[in-house]
Amino acid sequence: MASDHSAARNEFFKQLKPRCVTINNLAVRATDKRASAKDLLNVVQDLSAVLEQQVNVDASVLDDKIADYVLFPLSNILRNQQEYPIRVTELTIRCLRTLIQYGWKAKIPNDLSQQLLIFLTFVIGGVPGQAREDSIPEETELEVFMTLTSLIKAAGSSPAGAAALVETNAVPTLGHAITVVLDGITDGRTPDIRLEALRTLDALLAAIRDQAALATFLPGIVSSLSRLLTPPTALKTQRRVLVGGINALRDVLTRVLGDIKVVGIMNKQASSESEKGAEGQVLTPSWLKATTAKVKLALASVLKLRNTDSDDIRAALETLCITLLDECHQSLAECASILVESAMILVQDESQTSVFQTSLADLARIYPELGDTIKTTVYNWVTSLPRLVQSSDEKIKQQAIRNLVKGQHFLEILQIDSSILENSLAASLRDSTTALVLASKSSGMSELPSDAIELNMDVVRRDGPTTFPPVLISQETERSTRMALLNLLSKIGSISQQSKVADDLLNYVRESTGPSQITSYWLVFELVKSSLSQPSDLDDFLDLSSAASTSNGGEAVFQELYSFSVAVLDSQAETEEVDWRLQALALEVTTFAASRMKEGFRPELIDVLYPIATFLGSGVSKLRDHAIISLNSIAASCGYSNVTELIIDNVDYMVNSVSLRLNTFDISPASTQVLRMMIRLTGPKLIPYLDDVIASIFAALDNYHGYPLFVESLFSVLTEVVQQGSQSDRLLLQGEKSSVKDHKKSLQPMDAQALYDVLSSRVERREKRRLEELEHDEIGPHPKRPWHSEKKDETEHEADQADQDSNMEVEKPPPPKTPTFKILARITDLTQHYLTSPTPTLRKSLLDLLTTVCPALSPDEDAFLPLVNSVWPVLVERLYDSEPFVVISACRALATLCQSAGDFLNTRIKTEWWDNLGKWCKKVKTDATQSRGKKGVDTRAGKQDHGLLIPARSENGIGGKESSKAIEVVSNTGLGRFTQAAQVWEAVQGLLIAIVSYVQIDDDVFDQILLLLADVLATNPEARAALEAVDPDAVWLLMYERGMVEPMEKPALPGTSFVDLWAG
Repeated sequence: MASDHSAARNEFFKQLKPRCVTINNLAVRATDKRASAKDLLNVVQDLSAVLEQQVNVDASVLDDKIADYVLFPLSNILRNQQEYPIRVTELTIRCLRTLIQYGWKAKIPNDLSQQLLIFLTFVIGGVPGQAREDSIPEETELEVFMTLTSLIKAAGSSPAGAAALVETNAVPTLGHAITVVLDGITDGRTPDIRLEALRTLDALLAAIRDQAALATFLPGIVSSLSRLLTPPTALKTQRRVLVGGINALRDVLTRVLGDIKVVGIMNKQASSESEKGAEGQVLTPSWLKATTAKVKLALASVLKLRNTDSDDIRAALETLCITLLDECHQSLAECASILVESAMILVQDESQTSVFQTSLADLARIYPELGDTIKTTVYNWVTSLPRLVQSSDEKIKQQAIRNLVKGQHFLEILQIDSSILENSLAASLRDSTTALVLASKSSGMSELPSDAIELNMDVVRRDGPTTFPPVLISQETERSTRMALLNLLSKIGSISQQSKVADDLLNYVRESTGPSQITSYWLVFELVKSSLSQPSDLDDFLDLSSAASTSNGGEAVFQELYSFSVAVLDSQAETEEVDWRLQALALEVTTFAASRMKEGFRPELIDVLYPIATFLGSGVSKLRDHAIISLNSIAASCGYSNVTELIIDNVDYMVNSVSLRLNTFDISPASTQVLRMMIRLTGPKLIPYLDDVIASIFAALDNYHGYPLFVESLFSVLTEVVQQGSQSDRLLLQGEKSSVKDHKKSLQPMDAQALYDVLSSRVERREKRRLEELEHDEIGPHPKRPWHSEKKDETEHEADQADQDSNMEVEKPPPPKTPTFKILARITDLTQHYLTSPTPTLRKSLLDLLTTVCPALSPDEDAFLPLVNSVWPVLVERLYDSEPFVVISACRALATLCQSAGDFLNTRIKTEWWDNLGKWCKKVKTDATQSRGKKGVDTRAGKQDHGLLIPARSENGIGGKESSKAIEVVSNTGLGRFTQAAQVWEAVQGLLIAIVSYVQIDDDVFDQILLLLADVLATNPEARAALEAVDPDAVWLLMYERGMVEPMEKPALPGTSFVDLWAG
C-alpha cells in the first residue's frame, strides 16, 4: 500500500512539476506581464483541472509538501495579481482552496493562514477604511468566499491555529475579515454569495474559541443579521438565505450567551460583587445586561418574520425560539415573553414534529415560569382579539384567530385553568364576532313586499342544497376568516369549558338586542355543535360521572338554545321587527335538533313546522332559501321521503295553526303564502281537510270585505284551492263518474236516408196543412156536450196515469257531493260578490278562477247550472270593464262558461246580445281597426291574400282577378297586434267563436257574428270551422261575396249541361 501511494504521489508530482515551472517562468521571468497573461491563464487553468481531477480520484495524494511546492509559483502570481486579469486571480484562488482543503488541512502554517486571510479579505473588500473603486465579478467574489471558508475551517481545526486567530496582533485582521463577511451577508449581489458568506460566518464562529473575542464581535454580528432578517427587507430575500441567517443568529447567541457560557457572570451578578477589579475585561455583569437588552431589540425585529407563509422559515424561527428558551433560559430571561409568544405562533402540527425534538410544551413542564408566560400570552391574545379583527387586512384577522387557537391548544395540553381567562374569552368572542359582522360588507339585499313574492317550489326538490349558506361573515373574501373563527370555536378547551362559555353567552343572548345578540346566538350554536360532536376519550375506557355530567351540561345548554330558537320562530307573528339573521339561525338550530333526534323529532313538528313554512313567504330571499333547506333537511331527518309527505302527514297541525290565526284575524301575508304553499305542495289531497279553513276565510271576507289588499290575499288562497281541486281525480260524485257533456255543435253529414226523411217530413207537413184548411172551411154543428167536461175528463185521466207511474218508480235521491266539489262550488258562488271589487287585479284573478273552476264543476249539471245562473249577471258586466286586461279575462271566462254550460245560456246570450253585447263587439272591432290608423289596411295583402281571386267576366269566360287589396281587415301580425285594442279584439273573437261553437243561437244573431268574423275567416280556421258547423252555406256565400273563394271549374259530364254559376 505504501509503495502504491508513493507511486501515485510521484506520478501526481510529475504532472504538477512542468505546469508549476511554466507558471513560475511566466510570472517571474516574463518582462511583459500583460502579454504573457493569456498563456499564464491557460497554464493556471490546466493546473486547477489537474488538482481537481486528483482530488476526485484520491485526495490523500495531495499532502502539505506538495501544497508547499505548488504554492511557490502561485505566490508569484498573487504578488503581481493587479497586473493580471481578474480571471487569473480567480483561478489562482481556486487552486489555493484545493490546496487548503486537501493539502494543508489543519497543518497550515499560522503565518500563511494570516497572510491568506489578509489577501482574501483584501480581494473582496479592498483596503480597510477605503471604498473600493473597482468591483470584482460575482464569480470571483463567490470563489474568494469559498476559499475563505476553507481557510478558516482549516485554521480553526487545530488549537494552535484557533489561538493564532485571536492573538493581539491578529485581531484587527480577524475583525476586518468578519466585517467583510457580514457585508457579504447583508449586501451580497447574489443569493449564492450571501449563502457562502453565511457559511464563512459559521466557520468563524466555530474557529473563534475565545469567549471574550466572540463577545467583542457579537454586537456587530447580531446587528448585521438583524438587518438581513428584519422585514420589509427580508421579504425581498430568498428563503434559503433567511433560513441560513436565522441559523447563524441562533448559533452566535447560544455560543456567546448560553447559560453554560455566562453562568459565572450571572453568579457574580447575583452575589452583587464589585466590578472594580474587572477593568479591561469584556465579560462582566454590566456587559451581559447591556447585551441582553440589545439582543431583545434585535429579536423583536427578527421575529416579525413569524407571520410569513414559508414553512422552512417558520421552522427555523421555531427552532431559534426553542433553542434560546432552552440554552439561554437564564441569560435571556428578559426575552422569554417574546420567545414564548413566537414559539406558540410558530408551533407546527403534531404530525409534522418529531418526538425526539424539544417542544415548547416540554420546556413549560421543565420551567414552570414558562407556563405562566404562556397563560399571560393567551390572555393578551384574548383581550386584543376585538381590536385586531377590526383591521382591514384579512390576514391580520386570520392570524390573530389562529394564534388564539394555538394558545387554547397549549392551555389544554398543559392543563392550565384560569377562571379569569374563561370569563374574558366569552366577552372577547362576542365582541370580536360582533366587530366582524359590523365590518362585513352588506350584500345589498332588499326586501320584497309579500304580495310580490311567488312561491318557490324548489322546496320539493330532492337534489337541492342540503347545507345552509353562512348568515354571518358571509362574503367570499371573508371565507378564510370565518373558517378560522369556526376552528377557534371547536378548539376552545374541553367539552365542559365549551359548555360553560356557551352558557355564559346564552344568558347574554336573552338579555341583549341588535348585532351583539345575533353574534352571541351564533357563537352559542357553534360551541354547542362542537361540544356535542366531540366524544370523550375516557368513555372508551372508563365510566366516570364527570364525563356524564359534562355531556349532560352540553345537552342542557342545547335544550335551552332550542327552546329559545322555537321562541324566535314564533315571534315572527309579533308586531315587533325581528332581524332575519336571528330567524335564519333559529332555523339552523331547529334543523340541527332534527338531525340529532331523527324520527324522535316528529312530536316537535307541532310547534315548529308551521313557523318554518311561514318563512317561505318572507320578503328576504336568503331567509326563504334557509326555510327551503330546513324543510328538506327536517323531512329527511324525520324519515319522510320529501317535504310533500312531511306536510301531508302533519297537515292537521298546520291547518289548525292557520285556522287559529284566521279565527282571530291574525293573518299576515306570510301566513296566506304558507297556506298556498301547503295546497300547492300537497295538491288535491289536502283540499278535503280545508273546509274549516275555507269557512274561516269566508268569515274573514264577510267582515273585512272593504280592505282590497286583504281580500286579494285571501282570494289568492282560494285561487290555489281551485287550481289544485280542479286536478282532483275524486272531484265528481262519490261512487260514480259523470260523463262530461260535449256542447260543441257539429255539422252532421246528410246521407240518402236523411234526405228521404227530410223530404217525407216536408210532404207530411204540406198534407197536414191542406187538411187543416179543409176543416177550417167546413162549419160543423154545435157541440152536443160541454167542452169543459171533456177537458176535465181528459185531465183526470192523465193525472191518474201519472200517479200510477209515480207509484211504479221510487224517486232516487241525488248522490252526495265530494268535499272537494262542495268547496269549489262554495268558492264559485262567492266570486259573484267580489267581481265588482274596486281592485282590478282582484277582478282579474276572480275571472281566472272562474275560467279554471267551470270545467271542473260542469259534469254535475244539477249543481253547476244554478251557479251559472248566479254568476252570469256580474260576469257579463265585466265585459264592459274599464281595464283592458280585465276585459280579456272576462272574455276567456265567458268562453269557458259557454263551453261548460252549452245551450243553457241560449236566452241569456240572446237577451244580452240585443241589449249591449252586439253593439259592444262592433265597437271593439272598430277600435282595433282605428288603433292602427292607416296600418289597418293590410299593405301586405299580396302575401296574405295569395291565392284569393275575385271572380270577373272576361272575353274568355269567367276569370280570376288577383286582389292585392281585397278587403280592409284588422291585421293580427306586426307590432299593431300588441296594442290593447287589438288584444281585446282578439279575446272577443275567442268569445264569439265559443258562443257559436257551444250555444244554440238565433239566425239573426248568427248573421251578425258572421259579419263580425268575416275578416278573419281566411286566416282563422277555428272561426271558420265553428261557423260552418252551424250554417256552411252562409259562410261560403259571405266568403264568395268578399272574394275569399276561388272559382270552381264547371264540371263536364257527357249528356249533361251545367249552369255557369260564375257567369255575371
